[in-house]
Amino acid sequence: MVILETDHKVFGKILETILSESNASYVFLVDKSGPQIASAGNMQMDTTSLASLTAGAVAATEGLSALIGETRFSTLFHEGAQHSLHIAQVGEKAILLTIFGEESSLGLVRLRTQQYVPALERAVQEILERNQKDGKPTATVSAAGFAEISDEDIDALFG
Repeated sequence: MVILETDHKVFGKILETILSESNASYVFLVDKSGPQIASAGNMQMDTTSLASLTAGAVAATEGLSALIGETRFSTLFHEGAQHSLHIAQVGEKAILLTIFGEESSLGLVRLRTQQYVPALERAVQEILERNQKDGKPTATVSAAGFAEISDEDIDALFG
């Protein structure tokens, strides 16, 4: 996706709203092929790895859903001792990752995600339509693309 500054501002505003209204620590919009699109919040971490691993988790889950006959699982949830992750698909091209702690709840994060994902989907769709109109390619990565990642590749990524 070719994202303009105005697109980035639209994403930023929506993510800031989700962050504020869900009491989350960090909200992150990721292209399904791995790169970060936009974020809101303040957490010190390797955002490149976070984006790539989020995209990989969604790709792996798409493989699982296909094995059991589902078209896809639209959300994922991982609960940790200090932080939890809520991952929601935004259309066919993007992923919304929300990181939250004890100051929020899964129910509140799910509610706000469901409330604002349609606006994110519209914004992504507008970009895709503009890119096609302008003749810009819109690449996709299938779950099979992540199957080629070896344990050595992951070890090299994290040193």
